[in-house]
Amino acid sequence: MTNKNIIVTGAAGFIGSRLCEILVSQGYNVTAFDKYNSFNSFGWLDNSEYKKDINFYLGDIRDYQTVEKCFKSNKSVIHLAALVGIPYSYEAPSSYIDTNIIGTHNILQASKKLNFDNVVITSTSEVYGSAKQIPINENHPLLGQSPYSASKIAADQLALSYFMSYNLPIKIARPFNTYGPRQSLRAIIPQIIIQLLNKKKYMFFGNLEPTRDLTFVDDTCEGFISILKNKKFIGSVTNIGSNNEISIKELINKISNIIGIKKKIILQKSRIRPKKSEVNRLICDSSKLRNNSNWKIKNNLRQGLKKTIEWIKQNKNLFNSDKYTL
Repeated sequence: MTNKNIIVTGAAGFIGSRLCEILVSQGYNVTAFDKYNSFNSFGWLDNSEYKKDINFYLGDIRDYQTVEKCFKSNKSVIHLAALVGIPYSYEAPSSYIDTNIIGTHNILQASKKLNFDNVVITSTSEVYGSAKQIPINENHPLLGQSPYSASKIAADQLALSYFMSYNLPIKIARPFNTYGPRQSLRAIIPQIIIQLLNKKKYMFFGNLEPTRDLTFVDDTCEGFISILKNKKFIGSVTNIGSNNEISIKELINKISNIIGIKKKIILQKSRIRPKKSEVNRLICDSSKLRNNSNWKIKNNLRQGLKKTIEWIKQNKNLFNSDKYTL
């Protein structure tokens, strides 16, 4: 039986905020942990219909005392808090070590000290690097092709060491590319949509050839919850993905067709990753999750894109398409 009291770190963000809402709707008592700010803001949760049902805690995962204080009245955590922008990791790699490695270590230490019975750590498909076998299962080799992915590999391995060394019930959830409402403009799908909707004649992109496995945010969140609830996933990594791939070029065409607008594409050098750092192909093998739970994709790509397009149309004021976001 899963403990219904749970902490979600990174709760104000894109995936974290939606995960909090779905957990509350399923009867969980959620504590939303996010980074301290002087506005006392919890990002996307500030205007959530579930706000009154969520406990809020502002702190910093890089500070152990803050983490332990928040954790004292709980026994379960889903740890999503991280620095996630790949381009920015080229500019400030030390920041990724501080947040993604040291921050995760603080989560693990507090969970160990307080005898947590459920610790879900968020990984990323970027840790696999460019696919060496298709589809990518959990046994695929790891390769840190960016400071971001290297920091996540380190965090994952640190977490698994706490399972092997201290028997802490670690579960590594490894989502492939997630998209949907609330995602920032640094991600490819919002970039495509907002550039199609603005008044400019051209769209600007980097490499159009890489492929990605795209999962709608609600399906990713349900994957996290399936991992949370199932003891079979303790001490191991579990992929979350759609088992389909699409290139950036095909994705632009698909979204263009849904919106009914086509524009000329200009390739922009500043948007291209260093050659050795580009992850050329990602496609998920999520059979482990599907075979050991009731999880399945409920939103296909077209359905998810339509929901995302509609949300962005209603919230265009939140996006600045004149500036490339790292």
